[in-house]
Amino acid sequence: MFYRENGQFKTSYQSDLQIFPVAQDRIVLALFALAAFVAVPMLASDYLFRAVLVPFLILSLAAIGLNVLVGYCGQISLGTGAFMAVGAYAAYNLNVRIEGMPLLLSLIGGGLCAMVFGILFGIPSLRIRGLYLAVATLAAQFFVDWFTNRVAWVTNGSSSGSVSVSALSLFGLPLDTPARKYLLCLSLLVLLGLMAKNLVRGAIGREWMAMRDMDVAAAVIGIRPVYAKLSAFAVSSFIVGVAGALWGFVHLGSWEPAAFGIDKSFQLLFMVIIGGLGSIVGAVFGAAFIVLLPLFLNLVPHWLGLSISTGTASFLEHMIFGALIVFFLIVEPHGLAALWATARQKLRLWPFPH
Repeated sequence: MFYRENGQFKTSYQSDLQIFPVAQDRIVLALFALAAFVAVPMLASDYLFRAVLVPFLILSLAAIGLNVLVGYCGQISLGTGAFMAVGAYAAYNLNVRIEGMPLLLSLIGGGLCAMVFGILFGIPSLRIRGLYLAVATLAAQFFVDWFTNRVAWVTNGSSSGSVSVSALSLFGLPLDTPARKYLLCLSLLVLLGLMAKNLVRGAIGREWMAMRDMDVAAAVIGIRPVYAKLSAFAVSSFIVGVAGALWGFVHLGSWEPAAFGIDKSFQLLFMVIIGGLGSIVGAVFGAAFIVLLPLFLNLVPHWLGLSISTGTASFLEHMIFGALIVFFLIVEPHGLAALWATARQKLRLWPFPH
């Protein structure tokens, strides 16, 4: 009854092509953005920022980048952690080797370096696909793990292999509080998420989806596979590289190569699959599921008054977490984004379903 499109006429091409054509969606989104940018920094605790909100925002950004490649272009990637590592270490070297390097330029530079790295390892996608492409991207993960552990220049000669950053500032404003770090991550997530959304809605996004659905037919109708696949690798790697730089600079502060291991690649892939392939909002849903569910499972025994050991709690957490992932994939193979789309469709028809 309250979610209707009646009377919302499109009188221009701009209004017909807008991202949120329903007025109720725009109102809810504006209220949600107001709460995220104003209410949350005022009300949330430092622990909530450090343990939940900042990791969630950064992983959402990385999942969006991976979804561009896997969900929209259909190119399987198991090396997302490597692209995050390239972004983090490139931003670190720009920050320590160029005096007075602004933080924002360091983050963008890390994303650009990850983009070049992604294009290089995306070249095999022109000849191979499926499982063979997954193995090729997995090779990128092993190469970056070896490179960051063996080449001292990457870590600026650190004997332990770990690097650290401190005294972060943006436009002269020090990022010395968790709330300011949260606002930086939220702003970049919104900007890069809108960029990705507009790309997938345009001509380049249609080329990606044509290559995903049937690459031979796409080539027959004039789509260039080289341009489509490498552009998807470039955009995806840039977004993931910026997320990796944020993960190192803002969330960790001090990290070593193990922080971007293969487990991070699989974690991001699970986010995309659970959230929904080919959906920007699905990447955010998947990140929320992966980040919030373990915290919820850890709190349940305390709420029920159960005293269990740390090892048992960790074991049960992994068991329940895996079972829920399988359950969601069976119940809704298209991810949480499909459930959200179904709910919106039912709201449009309620209370007159047919």
